[in-house]
Amino acid sequence: MHRIKIDKKTWERREIFDFFSPASNPFYMVTFKQNVTKLQRYVKKHNISFYYAMIYLCTEAINSVEAFSYLVEKDQIYKLEKRNPSFTDMKKGSELFHIVTMAIDDDIFEFCRNAQNKSMEQVEFISMQKESDDLIYFSCVPWIEMTALTNERDLSFPEAKDDAIPHIAWGKYEDVGGEKSLNISIEVNHRFIDGIHIGKFHEKLTELINGLE
Repeated sequence: MHRIKIDKKTWERREIFDFFSPASNPFYMVTFKQNVTKLQRYVKKHNISFYYAMIYLCTEAINSVEAFSYLVEKDQIYKLEKRNPSFTDMKKGSELFHIVTMAIDDDIFEFCRNAQNKSMEQVEFISMQKESDDLIYFSCVPWIEMTALTNERDLSFPEAKDDAIPHIAWGKYEDVGGEKSLNISIEVNHRFIDGIHIGKFHEKLTELINGLE
């Protein structure tokens, strides 16, 4: 995991970071509606997974917003080069999920292919040696039109509030007048992320979706 040490004394976010640091629960969640019409057409045309494609595009969008690249470890601030996806998935015919963690590929088709193969071949629930601070946690509830989703946290853990990993989830998309949209829920740590940064994530994700052929 490549990261750069940040001088907190000159870090422009220092005051906001310090303001939210005493909070035992500095996390908050925002849900926004995302038009996925072009993405749905794209994955259908190229016969790739909508879920994996969304994970790829969301990861690209997160990595385009600098605020999502920060983390804290033992009171020291670091900046990551990039974050990689860690996502829930299910094998066909099973009601049990497992967690797949992998590097982000440069190409959406390569990522979707590798994600499918890795998920199908994985036999354990989670590979703990691949868990790190440079991840984005993804999940999906495709059976319902999800409006919001919170995440489990052990806030009794002494370093729980240092968690800077974004949690992103969505549900079933709805069709209204030929346009398809879904709600994306994102949970973040307010020590690092403000509403403007979630707005930038949404803006970049929309740009990436609209840029599909």
